[in-house]
Amino acid sequence: MKKMIAYCGLVCTDCEAYLATQRGDMDALARLAERAREEFGVDLSPDQSMCDGCFATSGRQIPYCRTCAIRACGVVRQVANCAHCADYPCETLLPHASADQKATLDVIRAGLPPR
Repeated sequence: MKKMIAYCGLVCTDCEAYLATQRGDMDALARLAERAREEFGVDLSPDQSMCDGCFATSGRQIPYCRTCAIRACGVVRQVANCAHCADYPCETLLPHASADQKATLDVIRAGLPPR
């Protein structure tokens, strides 16, 4: 499977919710929903835990994706992910991206042709 890197640097194709959704594994999605409740106080059903990735324009996305400022910015700017943005890294991304996500984006950015 080709890697899908979200705007924020999350590797969608490594994400438990994405993988469970693609397999149709409702038991795994129920476990993820329970973990979201326990760890983050987020009340999601297994159906709401389904995700086809950050780039899906319709269909299955966790509710947070609909309000994610990083995703909204990437959609407006029409970039493959934040590493491709002229303003990378920016104030929208930095407070929310983990060190792993930032490292993923840095690797992508380093491989891009000079502007």
